[in-house]
Amino acid sequence: MEQQVRTVDPVTQEIIQGKLLSMVDEMGIVMARTSMSPVIYEVLDFACGICTRDCDLIAQTNGITLFTGTFATQVRSLVERFADDMAPGDVLVTNDPYAGGTHSCDLAIMRPIFAEGRIIAFAINVAHWLDVGGAVPGSLPPDANSVFQEGLRLPCVRIARDDKLLPDMVRIISENVRLPEVALGDLNAQLATVRIAERRMLEMVEKYGAATIQDAFDHLLDVSERRSQDVIAALPDGIYEATDIIDGDGITTNPIEVRVAIRIEGGRMEVDFTGCPPAAAGPINCARGALSSAVKTIFKALVAPQEPSNEGWFRPLSVIAPDGTVFTAQKPSPTGWYYEGSVHASELVWKALAPLMPERFSAGSYSSLCVTYINGRTADGEEFIHIEPQHGGWGGAPGRDGASAVIALTDGDTYNYSVELIEAKFPLHVRRYALNVESGAGAGQWRGGFGVVREYEILSGEADIHSGFGRSRTPPWGMDGGGAGSLNRLDVVDKDTANTTSYGRLSHRRVVKGDLLRIATGGGGGWGDPIKRSKDAIAEDIRDGYISAERAASEYNHRGMTTK
Repeated sequence: MEQQVRTVDPVTQEIIQGKLLSMVDEMGIVMARTSMSPVIYEVLDFACGICTRDCDLIAQTNGITLFTGTFATQVRSLVERFADDMAPGDVLVTNDPYAGGTHSCDLAIMRPIFAEGRIIAFAINVAHWLDVGGAVPGSLPPDANSVFQEGLRLPCVRIARDDKLLPDMVRIISENVRLPEVALGDLNAQLATVRIAERRMLEMVEKYGAATIQDAFDHLLDVSERRSQDVIAALPDGIYEATDIIDGDGITTNPIEVRVAIRIEGGRMEVDFTGCPPAAAGPINCARGALSSAVKTIFKALVAPQEPSNEGWFRPLSVIAPDGTVFTAQKPSPTGWYYEGSVHASELVWKALAPLMPERFSAGSYSSLCVTYINGRTADGEEFIHIEPQHGGWGGAPGRDGASAVIALTDGDTYNYSVELIEAKFPLHVRRYALNVESGAGAGQWRGGFGVVREYEILSGEADIHSGFGRSRTPPWGMDGGGAGSLNRLDVVDKDTANTTSYGRLSHRRVVKGDLLRIATGGGGGWGDPIKRSKDAIAEDIRDGYISAERAASEYNHRGMTTK
């Protein structure tokens, strides 16, 4: 007997879609308010979502943009592992980069939601844990040459049954991380988010029935697919290519050339990374799940940047890449600094599409998250680990200058720490926080945005630092005659000698009380011939202190500019 075809009336459809968005937003609020790591509750280095019973993303809260494309693959890897061995009250976990994830610090917690005797959806939360063991505090050694140096991996395992944490799993975690109280606190926060998702989903089932909700899911995915296809079909068919350079892998400074070819035809887009080099020795690799998500991030910006994300938008997209490349690393290749590799995948797609749709895309950005770890002990002997992404300059675009002090492509709606929180939580004094106008930005008819300068004075007796800065040798690219942007760097100023040493990817350095760390992020590339920049725009930049009259004369060939 054929299954009866059900339809959902438009009003009910809108209500269910609204409830889904409300549900994931509530998950996000619970996570931010109950977690223990500043990188979660302050930076918002997490994301929450709901997937259908077929493992397709149906709703996601804002947060880490790169997690948009990993949810479906991570849920699918967990479902494949446990198949029919799931029951109400189960919670599964994975942080395996080779099973759809990113790196070991990003823990994915998934809860199957049962109604009317079967699974109707999955709730998922991915959050960055401050430490999961490994070779260095924070678990991300910049010179790792194996995933086994990057901390504890929990590859598709059960962590709770009947809503109770499994004691053996708790013991394994506690004994393998440096800050067990913080780790378990963040775990409990994640568990709370998937519980609240289940509660809200069951309330919807009680009101509308599981069949109606499933039909609403299907309709939402189908509509998103059609809208996505319409945008792609309106673009001219063809092949669009781009190349770029990754500045070293953490072990060597050798440039790594990467490339992409994008084929658009008949309402579909194929993104092909064939020809990219093998996985690097160092940890800037990303695995296939992160690559797919990096591409989805840019694809979504193309087809529907303001719309809530779901898997339907990505059905017209396919990603091709051989196994074992810098973008498709396999075990045991290290992936700790995967966001450095994946942001280059995002930027390659961005760069290839920018001439095709300049109203959506800009010239090159500072790209790298410019993450620096500072760890040591407070005055009372407690260990601290400070991790913070940094903002930088984005590229100019036709009709507008680049944005200044904005987070990198991979990170979406995330933040850096407020100065007050840093100084309250860590033995650090923020000496300066300003736009990096000294390094400048790409000149152009529309100039690039500026990076930032952030200076930390060490207040503890001593501390250890390590960092990973991309674009420390190869600047952001300009477009249509625009100039290149400026570079990222980490400066360490010795308190005794005042000598300054600059770094890109730094595996380790010991600093002492009074030493100064200066993080300087780059400016974005310019768009258009600098000669075409208006005199009024140049004069305004001079008045605002963004550029000197001398630099204006050099970069724009405009002399005798006035600040009046």
